[in-house]
Amino acid sequence: MPAVLVHGVPETAELWGPLRARLRRDDVVALRLPGFGRPLPPGFQATKEGYAAWLTEAVAELGGQGPVDLVGHDWGGGLVVRLVSLRPDLVRSWATDAAALADPAYEWHEHARLFQTPGVGEDLLSAMTTLSADDYLAGLRDLGLPLDATDGLTGLDEMMARCILTLYRSAVHVGAEWAPAFVDVGAPGLVIAPAKDAFLPEANTRAAAARAGAHVTELPGAGHWWMLEDPARAAAVLQEFWDGLPA
Repeated sequence: MPAVLVHGVPETAELWGPLRARLRRDDVVALRLPGFGRPLPPGFQATKEGYAAWLTEAVAELGGQGPVDLVGHDWGGGLVVRLVSLRPDLVRSWATDAAALADPAYEWHEHARLFQTPGVGEDLLSAMTTLSADDYLAGLRDLGLPLDATDGLTGLDEMMARCILTLYRSAVHVGAEWAPAFVDVGAPGLVIAPAKDAFLPEANTRAAAARAGAHVTELPGAGHWWMLEDPARAAAVLQEFWDGLPA
């Protein structure tokens, strides 16, 4: 019954390193999304449903000993939302900071809208891939990344950029499309709500969590990269949730 961690965009699985080091379990698996530090499988479509189908297959394979504890951040958290909406039988529990993606009232942030705009998105990501690591991280720090954090956030390349564009352009109406199935999820859920997340508004987060029947834990003072800002607190939140699950 492993704990399975799913990173977001533009990130890689190394994002979870500091948090994993503080968890009281040795069965943690950090998945690496196709195109994000790993090749694309043959025929893979980097759409929101393509990634959701990939995650469902990966979790089913990992769950050979029983349902998993699934955790997702950012787009990884959105994919968790979709998986538990359609296949709650694959998980013992789930946790996400991106429940907002299944709220019909959710509106995309400015950067997502730029990615979704033909020509503009290509130009923006092309410019991002040519930045030095220091300049690239400086841009993320302007969005709330902790000053000393680099884990899983320096791997942007042309393949990842193409996947990002395809993913965001498949998800223009994600809230309306995913909300109907994200209701009364039949597995215990934890929705993490960082108070200063610039991309995922708390109102959308709480509204979606209520429809899904999930518990909400607010992280006062925390931003989008809460697992890097305070890995010990992040690990404690997850550990407390897991410790409270039925045996």
